This record gives sequence, structure tokens and C-alpha cells, in this order.
Amino acid sequence: MSGLDIRIEDVRYAYGDVEALRGVSLAARAGESLALIGRNGAGKTTLTRLLVALIRPAAGRVAVGDWDVASKRPDEMAHRIGYVFQHADQQLFARTVREDVAFGPRRLGRRGPVAEVLEELALAPFADTHPYDVPAPLRKLVALAGVLAMEPGVLILDEPTAGLDRAQRELVIGALRRRGARGVTLLVVSHDLTFVAEIADRVVVMEGGRLAADRAARQFLYDAAALGALELRPPPAVAVARALALPGAPVRSEEVAAGLRGVRWTNR
Repeated sequence: MSGLDIRIEDVRYAYGDVEALRGVSLAARAGESLALIGRNGAGKTTLTRLLVALIRPAAGRVAVGDWDVASKRPDEMAHRIGYVFQHADQQLFARTVREDVAFGPRRLGRRGPVAEVLEELALAPFADTHPYDVPAPLRKLVALAGVLAMEPGVLILDEPTAGLDRAQRELVIGALRRRGARGVTLLVVSHDLTFVAEIADRVVVMEGGRLAADRAARQFLYDAAALGALELRPPPAVAVARALALPGAPVRSEEVAAGLRGVRWTNR
């Protein structure tokens, strides 16, 4: 499926007397990659759950493509959105990794690129293993594989790199970039700014249930004041690029590496 637009219009939601979302409006074009950041309790996960109809807004409108989410059930939204929870164990239940990854496409009436996704995330050696018999980081990759095999038009990931080592993070980054190149819309909740720098076109900051900022990722990651206000540090690649004043404000590791190759080094 090709990418889909997302539109969130003046949405409000409360848990009892506690307002989690206070008139949030946000839009993403098909194929855009957005990183949703902010302190714990800012409303990030609540917003993503509204998009897949796990909860309903008290006011406002949520749309994915030409669908009004209020009229849909979570199982219907699965035809358009793939959602990976922060805690992957909540999504795993089959007897083998292969069966778990194949379950989603089968429920949607699709074959799905199960073998290809297993290879892509280096899970093929564990295909016949029970998901709970693989290490926790790999279980996170299994949950992601199950969603990728469904080939959704929108991907929503909640802290997808938490607990992953460098090699596993690179697998996730590569998989998401390839989907982005195919036009899939991406919304990622993450505290990992190194990861955000590698995949995001825009950074959306939430604070106290409101949208506090919506900026190009490159601009945000170079804004020391904005990062400091959230008690965040720039990714190492950005810190290097700023220190050396590399042209073009590079944020991705390969961009910074290319910039470094163009620097004239002198002995002092």
C-alpha cells in the first residue's frame, strides 16, 4: 500500500479528570517521516492510540487518508496502519517467529513478504524459534517484522530502538528508510535523538497535552536552546558537525562522514 495522509484536528482526550490532549492539531503528508518527542506524560502515546482507534477523542477529528477514524474499529485500521507498541511482548503470541510475522498479513487476506522481512531484520535464523525464547531486543524486531509484513501505508512506532544495540538499530533505520522511499508515512515516538536524526523529516514536540513545536528535523537538532529546554543533547553526529561548522547542517551519520571527507586538515 502507498503512503497515506494523516490529519488530526483540534483533538481532545482525557483520562478521567486528567486532560491528556488539549486541542492538538497535526498533519502529515503521505510519505513524510515525523518524530514525536516530549517528556513522559506529554500525550505522545495517547495521540498515536487515537490514530489506530484504540481510544476515541472527546472532541476533534482524526483522519487517515479518506477514513474518519471515529467510524472505524482497530481491526479495520490495521488495513492502513501498522502499530508497534513500546513493549513488544504485548504483540507476540504465536508458536514460532515465522508464524508470528505471518499472522498479520494472513488476517488481512494477504500473503505478505514474510521471508523477505525476516531476512531484512536478520531474524531468519530464529524463524522456527518461539518468540519468547529469543532475547528481548530480538522480540522487539519480531514485533516490527510482523507489522512490516502487513505492508501498511502508515507506520507508527513507539520507542522502536529502546534496548537495541548498534547493529540492530541500523537494521531498523534501514528498514524504515526503505519504506519511506516507497512512500510509507512514518510516525515515531522516540527519546533517541540519534535515531531521530537518521529517519525524521520533521520533529513534533509535545508538552502538557499540547503541540509545543513542529519543525524541520534539521533545524530542531541544531537548535541548542530548544534541545536544552527539553534537557536533551544533540546527537553525536550533529555535535561534530556543529563543532567543525560543516556546510549544509548535516544530521545523518553518512552526511557528516561526507562532510568530514571534504574538510582540509592541517597540522598544528
